[in-house]
Amino acid sequence: MRLYNTLTRKKEEFIPITPGEVKMYVCGPTVYNFFHIGNGRTFIVFDTIRRYLEYRGYNVKFVQNFTDIDDKLITKANEEETTVKEIGDRYISEYYKDADGLNIKRATVNPRATEYVNQIISFVEELIEKGYAYEVDGDVYFKTKNFESYGKLSGQSLEDLQAGARISVDERKQDPMDFAIWKALKPGEPGWDCPWGKGRPGWHIECSCMAKNILGDTIDIHAGGSDLVFPHHENEIAQSEALTGKQFANYWMHAAFLNVNNQKMSKSLNNFLTARDALEKYDADVIRFLMLSGHYRIQLNFSDELLDSAKASVERLYNAISNLESLLDEVKREEISEDEKKYLESLDSYRQRYIEKMDDDFNTADAISVLFDLSRDINSNITVESSKELVNGALSIIRELGNPLGILQKSTKVSLEEEVEKLIEERQNARKNRDFALADKIRDDLKSRGIILEDTPQGVRWKKI
Repeated sequence: MRLYNTLTRKKEEFIPITPGEVKMYVCGPTVYNFFHIGNGRTFIVFDTIRRYLEYRGYNVKFVQNFTDIDDKLITKANEEETTVKEIGDRYISEYYKDADGLNIKRATVNPRATEYVNQIISFVEELIEKGYAYEVDGDVYFKTKNFESYGKLSGQSLEDLQAGARISVDERKQDPMDFAIWKALKPGEPGWDCPWGKGRPGWHIECSCMAKNILGDTIDIHAGGSDLVFPHHENEIAQSEALTGKQFANYWMHAAFLNVNNQKMSKSLNNFLTARDALEKYDADVIRFLMLSGHYRIQLNFSDELLDSAKASVERLYNAISNLESLLDEVKREEISEDEKKYLESLDSYRQRYIEKMDDDFNTADAISVLFDLSRDINSNITVESSKELVNGALSIIRELGNPLGILQKSTKVSLEEEVEKLIEERQNARKNRDFALADKIRDDLKSRGIILEDTPQGVRWKKI
């Protein structure tokens, strides 16, 4: 398996620290609002990568944090005259609703930054002792010039980064590129006691500390959106490696931006879309299909037209599943024949092609193409004359290859109750429109299946005879 490492700017063979195990940290949301569809792409991408690693037999410890202390939470809490904790609790709950809606697996651990304040204080103290940080008026800054390889993730020198950065002027800093790892308490903010007076953690050090405490000094994969390469991930590396003297993460992975209607998402452009907005209009399979239809390192466009196209594609794949599920009720023969065994074995070539594509830096777009080829093959070769064992085998492989992508897991079968209620509704609409021929046909069709309708003052009732 090969993956693209942002740190080395090339594809590398994936070799975990401990054979068979993967320690993976993905930067999660700042929980002051519903997460937007751009965040959704990042969460779906790394959920898929986690699922695929598990499919390939790895035991993945997947950590995704919640930033629950930050300027944005403080502002929101002050606006609503409530506490930062209440804002964090509320939007962590809302995150789970939307992530579950997108079929994103729960992380092994979802740490909150506020749960690690004591460890962060110890982390900061040790950086000061080692000469990598200094305190000014209750704020603590990291000395970027003391960390010689600063800029290695973004591929720029400290001078280049300084020239291109928007840096607020602060004469208290020893260098303009120094960044805050602890912030002194301001009015209207929550704070914690520490050796430098009350205050709160800086954003960057929160992730460094949580990753170290949960996964260890060196982790296999650290990931997030491409907007985090600098300064967030660059600063994480500096803090962590300055403290431990060890490489912080062996592989750095970043998902590209998502545009909406070919434009960068922005409230001013009126194209800001939350994941919840998208889920109200489209099924999770459709959204995931679109997000995975392009390579994760390439910018992707998100629009109603592309979603409609993705919906049609997902329906084509589900048609193959529906055909197989229907055949299970129709086929007479149970045992598989020798020819069918050979055919079922031939389907393994699709599994191998799928693995080949996904092993090449998680090429989900090509993996999806393999799924379409597989469904066409199955549609052409499995009929009512096939054995139940063959039908089940074909259905199993489609589900198997859909699972790492988080799609194609739902049954297409509708319960008898759902089906009858839908037909009753159609019959009622036909009667309102005075289409009595259609209404009678629906009643007669149901009767032929042993279902009797009774029109009562309380509405239509049905029973099976």
